[in-house]
Amino acid sequence: MPTILSGELLLTELDRARLLKLNGGMLPESLQELLEDASVVPSQDIPQHVVTMYSQVAVSHNDGDASQKLTLCYPGDAEPVEGFISVLSPVGAALLGREAGATVEWTSPAGARRRMTIEAILFQPEATGDYST
Repeated sequence: MPTILSGELLLTELDRARLLKLNGGMLPESLQELLEDASVVPSQDIPQHVVTMYSQVAVSHNDGDASQKLTLCYPGDAEPVEGFISVLSPVGAALLGREAGATVEWTSPAGARRRMTIEAILFQPEATGDYST
């Protein structure tokens, strides 16, 4: 599981239900652990500073890479070059359920430990009243 360096994990009921159905239930260990450990709340009750599915976030990489904008999405919508990051990827699982200001760590597919900070939530569907995306 990605290391949580600050904040509590929160998931909406809808995000959790959809994630459990992904990939025929065969989820990466990090995502499976996140689903087991997170507190689940109704979509209407998720704080606006928490990353949910289809949230757009500004992140800064703690290894000296430039800051960037990422959108957390389902695998079918992933376009990493465009900043659309699958929740099944190590970095996607590291973002989900975390709050703005949190620093997370994960292991890249190449085996390198990476670390980044969620600087801001630029867009969260639930904050706009969209409880079905």
